[in-house]
Amino acid sequence: MIIDAHHHLWNYKPKDYPWMDDSMEVLKRDYLPGDLAGEMEKEGVIGTVVVQARQSLEETRWLLEQAESNDFIKGVVGWVDLQSDSLNDELSEFASHPKFVGVRHVIHDEPDDNFMLRPNFMRGIEQLNNYNLSYDLLLFPKHLENALELVNRFPDQKFVLDHISKPKIKSGIMDPWRDDISSLAAQPNVWCKVSGLVTEADFVNWKEEDFSPYLEVIFESFGVDRIMIGSDWPVCRLAGEYKDVMSISKKFFDTVDDAGLEKIFKLNAIEFYELKL
Repeated sequence: MIIDAHHHLWNYKPKDYPWMDDSMEVLKRDYLPGDLAGEMEKEGVIGTVVVQARQSLEETRWLLEQAESNDFIKGVVGWVDLQSDSLNDELSEFASHPKFVGVRHVIHDEPDDNFMLRPNFMRGIEQLNNYNLSYDLLLFPKHLENALELVNRFPDQKFVLDHISKPKIKSGIMDPWRDDISSLAAQPNVWCKVSGLVTEADFVNWKEEDFSPYLEVIFESFGVDRIMIGSDWPVCRLAGEYKDVMSISKKFFDTVDDAGLEKIFKLNAIEFYELKL
């Protein structure tokens, strides 16, 4: 039984998703809970965490509505403006919902590589623990050094690294990503999602062995206690279907004992996000 710790949903409107360029036609349609339910059942997925895909309070409220109407959605990682003067009001509103479990900002799209270390942003991070909320780190490898500084400043705040920080799998580049991951994983308040791999590889010609060197680093660094699995559906459809991305994780971790597998595929996500099943 699996918890898919990272997927998206949306009612597609071009103005709301400017990051979808002409090469992403497969994404330019509605993706709703009913579209995912059949895929989940085939892969043994019993619950999910849905994650923001655009930076608006409107979307966060909509995702919570979807969670209320669809029991399989166990958690919502939404967006709030962590630099806002009204942050406490926004967090109070959302944290009152039992399925609101965390916050994410699309840091890797910010022009300023030091965005996450801005005083106003860090003041926002500081507030999350008051509401028992986690924070999802959406980064490129170039941001990992700053991420290390951020998580060190907030040792009581839970962080999870999305998409193993999007290393350059297509090019086979490992360094300095490898060492930076090891340094980040040394911080006990950081977890990692094995997700978003196929869209960092060759969309058309990727092979499962392309991911092994990267997954070996993640497994060695985070171990069985701080790894969780996510499909990144429907974004994964740029390069593979739901079953394809789940197969990568299932095959890589197939030598892990049953207790470790249960942690990686289910229990770690439940613990990190404090999901209620």
